[in-house]
Amino acid sequence: MKTIPPPFFCDHLMFSSLKSLIADCIFLALISTSSVNAAPQGFVEGHLKIISGRPVELADENADTATAENYGDYPLIVLSQSDRKQMARIPADLDGKYRTALPPGDYVLDVEGRVAKRLRVSARPFTVVANETVRVDLTIVTGLADESSTQQE
Repeated sequence: MKTIPPPFFCDHLMFSSLKSLIADCIFLALISTSSVNAAPQGFVEGHLKIISGRPVELADENADTATAENYGDYPLIVLSQSDRKQMARIPADLDGKYRTALPPGDYVLDVEGRVAKRLRVSARPFTVVANETVRVDLTIVTGLADESSTQQE
């Protein structure tokens, strides 16, 4: 009867386990890559416009105008149309433009915290189709809190 020396047996067992582990990692990497490629995304893009609802006074040098700093104050959110779950948060760039990738589906574009900020905004429903871009422009009217406090005085 021929026996295998213990060190050789341990090396052979470790080598087989290592080969199996490497093969499993490669297999998982291939599966995850194919699942990402299986569902191509679409895009939503548009322009954010900010309008002051505050009455303009000729002598008012500090009139509220939309500037690059203002766009950062109004991040956009994408909600699923069915259950209103937040799917993405989109900041507009310095020119008010925005763009993001989304999986195909039905969504609603809104402004984050619009009720608390007392903004007049109409949430916009839209549909994303794979490998296509849908344009959704949004207009925000600010200054509603100022109007209500002015009317009560």
